[in-house]
Amino acid sequence: MFDADRYPDLLVGLEVSDDAAVYRISDETAIIQTVDFFTPVVDDPYDYGAISAANSMSDVYAMGGEVVLALNICGFPPELPSEVVSEIIRGGAEKVAEAGGAVAGGHTIDAKEPVYGLAVTGLIHPQRVLTKAGARPGDVLVLTKRLGVGVVTTALKGERAAAEHVAAAVASMQQLNRRAARLIQQVGVHACTDITGFALLGHGHEVAQKSGVQLRVQSSRLPFVDGALEYAEAGIFPGGTCNNERAYEHAVRVAEGVSADVVQLAYTPETSGGLLVSLPADRLERLSILFEAEGQPFWVIGEVVEGQGIELL
Repeated sequence: MFDADRYPDLLVGLEVSDDAAVYRISDETAIIQTVDFFTPVVDDPYDYGAISAANSMSDVYAMGGEVVLALNICGFPPELPSEVVSEIIRGGAEKVAEAGGAVAGGHTIDAKEPVYGLAVTGLIHPQRVLTKAGARPGDVLVLTKRLGVGVVTTALKGERAAAEHVAAAVASMQQLNRRAARLIQQVGVHACTDITGFALLGHGHEVAQKSGVQLRVQSSRLPFVDGALEYAEAGIFPGGTCNNERAYEHAVRVAEGVSADVVQLAYTPETSGGLLVSLPADRLERLSILFEAEGQPFWVIGEVVEGQGIELL
């Protein structure tokens, strides 16, 4: 059992199980620590490296912080051409540089298939840490990226994806959540998480559960990348969709009339997805002004009410 009394400076750890660990090192500074890696989701090695890096750094932004340092985590087949390996690592390094951080080394092993990601360190003021646990009844729910990249990359693996749909999905996955995180910190929000492997409904359930509230999500307001609905209608879903549905359906109530395809998309894993933010309704106008000025898109997808679980309406 974790003993919180022995580690008073561990602000977010196993007992909270949030997006990343947070450790206070002074009254003014805390470090955010996270790690993530996965096998290729696209064909281009540079894009793969950049996407994986953006995904690895996303948890720092979900906690409200800034990236400062990263270490490569690499597993490559010995026969993989060196120029391919170089492009993967270059993609990751350039994405970390875009975030204002530095790659300072890492570790590589032989593996049957490529694996790449980062261990990431971020910084934040101890009193400005964002978690999943603060959503309150009366809040509105905001999403900062379109959904559906999981079905596009699955269609790509099956050689059924249109080039323009892949390009749009790649652009979304490579987009950092840094700007969105900075803007929501200016507004002041109650809770935040990023939408990745457990999908909108899985990560939304975590917010609802840890905050002791219910999330009401309007299916008609959910934004999707180009091609996502088309591939969903064709039944092109990754295996993780069914895994997520089995894991979270007990906490999700779907209203009559909601498209089955949209429900499945809401259970579909995302790679380097956007932030799901819970903020007071009276701060939405200021958020809108700031986001519009910075060219940062967002979608109001629902609200927080008393209760538990998620309603998909």
